[in-house]
This record gives sequence, C-alpha cells and structure tokens, in this order.
Amino acid sequence: MSTKKEQLEEKETNKRKFTYVVIILFIVLIFAAFVVALNNAGLIKFDELSHIKLPGNNNNAELKYTETTDKVKEGIYITDVSEVVEQVMPSIVSITSKTLVNSGSFGPFSFGENQYAEGAGSGIIVSKNDNELLILTNNHVVENAKELSVQFVNEKSVDATIKGTSSRKDVAVISVKVSDLDKETVESIRIATLGDSNSLKVGNGVIAIGNALGYGQSVTTGVVSALNREVNVDNVKSKMIQIDAAINGGNSGGALLNSKGEVVGINSVKYSAEATSTTASIEGMGFAIPISDVKDLITNLMNGKEDTSDATVGVEGYMITEENNNYGLPVGFYVSKVVKGSGADKAGIAIGNVITEIEGKKVTTFSDLSDVIYEKKKGDKVTLKISYVNGREYAEKDVEVTLS
Repeated sequence: MSTKKEQLEEKETNKRKFTYVVIILFIVLIFAAFVVALNNAGLIKFDELSHIKLPGNNNNAELKYTETTDKVKEGIYITDVSEVVEQVMPSIVSITSKTLVNSGSFGPFSFGENQYAEGAGSGIIVSKNDNELLILTNNHVVENAKELSVQFVNEKSVDATIKGTSSRKDVAVISVKVSDLDKETVESIRIATLGDSNSLKVGNGVIAIGNALGYGQSVTTGVVSALNREVNVDNVKSKMIQIDAAINGGNSGGALLNSKGEVVGINSVKYSAEATSTTASIEGMGFAIPISDVKDLITNLMNGKEDTSDATVGVEGYMITEENNNYGLPVGFYVSKVVKGSGADKAGIAIGNVITEIEGKKVTTFSDLSDVIYEKKKGDKVTLKISYVNGREYAEKDVEVTLS
C-alpha cells in the first residue's frame, strides 16, 4: 500500500504526462491547420504530400510532375472548341473542281491545247431529299467547272453536279446522288444546323472550318471583327461578316460557326494588300457571307428554282475613263461583247457602243453601272444612254433594256 507521499508523486507524474499529451495535440492541430491553409491557397495539395521526401542517400535528381492548376490565371486564355468541331465536322466536305483552260492566248486569239485546271474549295451539307444530298458552297468554287467531286469526313469521294448558283451573292448549291453513297458514308455524315447571323455581335467568338489550301479540313478560331462590312469582289459589292480567324485559299464555301456549332456564315473571301482574293497574304481579315441574308436563296436553289436576283444587261466590256482614253471615245462602259438572246441583244446594243448613263446617272466607274443593276431583278427594265458611231462622230440615244 503506497504512502501519501508516493500518491502525490504519482499524481504529479500523471499531470505532467497529460500536459505533454495536450502540448503534442496542440502542435499537431497547428500543423494540420497550416497544411489546410496552404492547400486552400493553392500552394500545396494533400495528394502531393506523398511525393515529399526527406533528405537521404538518394543522389538521383528527379522531375516533379503535378496536375495543372484549376485556377484561371489572369492573362491566360485557352479555348477548347473540340466538342463543337467533333459535332460539326461530319457536315463539312472538301470540293475539287476541274475547269477547262487553254494553255496560251494572245489578245482575242488562243493557241495551244485545252487542259484541265484543278481547284479546291469547301462545302456544307445543308439538306437531303429522297434522291440527293445537298451541299452549300460559294459560286466561285464551282463556277465553270466541268467536273466536280466531293470528299466526306470518312475521306471517301463521289461525283457531284451543280444544282443552282447565284453569281451576285456568290452562293451555289451542288448535289450528290444518295445512291452513290455507301453505308459507311451515310452513317458518318451529318446535316448542319443553320443559325441566325442577325444575332451576332462584334466580339462574339467564331469557328471556321474548311479545306484550307486543299490540304484537308482544318479549324481556326477568332472573333467577329465587324458586321455589315462592305466588300467589293469582282466589282460586286456585298455586306459581309469580318472575322480575324485565318481564312485561306480552299476555305471558300466552308462554315463559319458560332459557339453552339450553328452555321452563321459561309467563308468566302480575304483581303490582300493589292486586292480581294482567296489567296491573300494579309492575316486577320477574313470575310463570310451572313447566312440569314441568303437563307431564302439557298432554299430556292436547293429546290431547283431560278435565282431572279442575278439580273444582267447581257454585255461584256471595260471602262473608258478620262485617264485611259487615248482615242477620244466617250467616257463610259465600252461594249466588247453582246450575249446572244440577252436584253441588250434584243434592244439593239452592238459591239463598240458605249454606255454613258443608266437611269439618268452618269457612268464614270463600273460601280455606277453595277450598283443600279444589282438592285434589280430579272425582267425589270432599265433605261441606258448609248453612244454609237454615226459617220465620223458619236451620236447618242436612249435604249430600254429588259434585264435577263
């Protein structure tokens, strides 16, 4: 039986042990709180603790691999559009066209042999009926083509034919026979969803897909730089969507997509330092036809209806200006060719005539002539003032032409 003194000593010992335990627990809690604070600050993660090694006899240097942080750092933006592209890519096709060209020419004369020139473009699968798969593209991609072929997402190709075109809007619809498609192709392709280009805002993110440079489908991203941008291509003025996504030769006819994967434009042209072309060198200025502006036209072309907006006088030629006038000709549009059966032909316009006015407006630039005609439809009438040779002088007369 212990004495009172021994009991007091044992009690004192237990008290000291309890104090040590409390101190150790307090230290552990402080350390745990410190680790939690570091983790919350993103400076350390719990799963990284297992990689921490104390100094030892291991002299080999090792690289430390960690997961990328899920915190967004200011000034760093990475855009992942892979899901949208995966959904839309099956509706994009590559188009190869063959046109017949002569190997040489001099003035109005041609020499050499006729040869096929091959061109590359893109297209968008926009509809299907019982017999045809219908593909939207640019008119300049298929214009004057003697042969057309379409390559689908599974890299299989079939022949195509032109269903309808609009040179003024630079829009065309081509068709592929459903009977020419094998089961694999049918299962791999998809019909694109059209969006509303009128709802676009400057700064909206966009995705461009097309057969860039004929190498196959590629994807670029950017933003809407401007809306309703007036672009003059081949003397035709159009209002387009300006984008900073890279657009190169072969992209023509491809899709411009919004963030939902809806087609809001048809990639069309690009500015260069000298002119507008599909092979321009300047970056950051691509253009697309707003899809909402041509949706009715596309529907008509798909269903074999004539495009009444493509009205023409029926002449070809060039401008005579004050600067290039070396023979004392009247200033205006010099007629070098009259299309047989056209409105100009029926109105008696002949080669050598000069169109000096249209609807009472002087014709001093090609735009003076084209701007009036492009507001008309087939069957509309326009009044032209014609200068023609009368003896040794030029005489004038008014001619009414029915546009064809």
